[in-house]
Amino acid sequence: MNDLLVKNGLVWVDHKWQNVNVAVLGEKISYVGTEEVEAKEVLDVKGKKVLPGLIDPHVHFELKCGRLTSVDDFYSGSVCAAYGGVTTIVDFLDPTSNAKDLEKSFYERLELAKKSLIDYHMHACIKMPNGDLEEYVKTVVKLGMRTIKLFTTYSDTGRRTYEEDIEKLLRLSKKYNVLIEAHIENDDLIDLRDSYTYKDLPVSRPSMSETSEALKLAKLVRETGGNFYMVHCSSGETLKALKEQFSDILNKNFFVESCPQYFIFNNSVLEGENGKLFTFAPPLRSERERQLLTAYYKDVKTIGTDHCAFMKKDKDYQTLKGFPLGVGGVEHSFSTMYRRFGDEIIDKMSFNSAKIQDFPTKGEIKVGMDADLSVFSEKEDYFENENHGTCDYSIYDGILGSGEFETVLVRGQFVLKNRKIVPHQGKNLNCGEVK
Repeated sequence: MNDLLVKNGLVWVDHKWQNVNVAVLGEKISYVGTEEVEAKEVLDVKGKKVLPGLIDPHVHFELKCGRLTSVDDFYSGSVCAAYGGVTTIVDFLDPTSNAKDLEKSFYERLELAKKSLIDYHMHACIKMPNGDLEEYVKTVVKLGMRTIKLFTTYSDTGRRTYEEDIEKLLRLSKKYNVLIEAHIENDDLIDLRDSYTYKDLPVSRPSMSETSEALKLAKLVRETGGNFYMVHCSSGETLKALKEQFSDILNKNFFVESCPQYFIFNNSVLEGENGKLFTFAPPLRSERERQLLTAYYKDVKTIGTDHCAFMKKDKDYQTLKGFPLGVGGVEHSFSTMYRRFGDEIIDKMSFNSAKIQDFPTKGEIKVGMDADLSVFSEKEDYFENENHGTCDYSIYDGILGSGEFETVLVRGQFVLKNRKIVPHQGKNLNCGEVK
């Protein structure tokens, strides 16, 4: 007998809505169809939508940022995620320069992640490489990861990776079937003068720094045949240029991720009363670039949030130097984006990420897959102080959403039931060694 039957819902199956029931046995989906099969427990979700558990491929929980650490740890961050229908997150190891430090960083980070209510995985993160790069990549694979993030900027804090090493990593990515991810900004175009305040973010980190660097890296990807993933694309100019000049590799082996904030806000909010709360890197762009990003939305493969929350007092800082850049968002990402883009957003927040991150049992509702299910109740409503994490504000307060998640299951177990958190132990997703 099945453990649970979810019936009468409109279910996202095979990239479309279907009127089917879903049964769960243990951690897996055991039945998808129109029959009302036997189960120990029945959940009637009539009038609601059932989505595959969402995947956020880009969060920063308990991230050390100089004098501060982001305020959502793996427990409170996973609570936010559950309220947002997210059943799997991918966080980042602390940046390391060699294989020995990488392994140490991996186990330290996993220890912190044990608090998570939902499933989790890690990206490796490299900075200023000083060891054998092939050994580094082989260690990533040995530890069950398949992604390596680098920065083309932040030379001021010793995190930048330079072009020679990027090219080597791209060639190794093809050899070992790993994915090179990058925070893309041209370091030479970033101006960190002492007099700049948060309002100067768009000048300090201009759009051209992202666009020019993205095109340079796309050329390297084309030349090497490597596997590449651009995180948090902020400007429609960047996406337009990639589409026009690199359509042969765009979202084939050069994947693009963007974030809800870049579709919803423009940089004029920095001039407002709460402008300092809308600070992150890359920064918000002009209204024209926001509209252009929306126009080229279909060329964005995945949606991550770059969730990295700080308190209001942490941002009460006079100059950009030392200013904590980051905001929360994992709780509101789906509701805000679904209102704007409808059904097209679903695969970008589930199926696509599962394929790119190599999660073979995640991202879709079918027999044999993990029973990660998110039940969504549609309603047009404004977010008002809706934040279930640690942070004392949300940039989405006052923004119109499309509904809320009422019930969420991770591997067949409730983590959210009738909008109440249910204690649960998330699991590390180890993708295994590449043979």
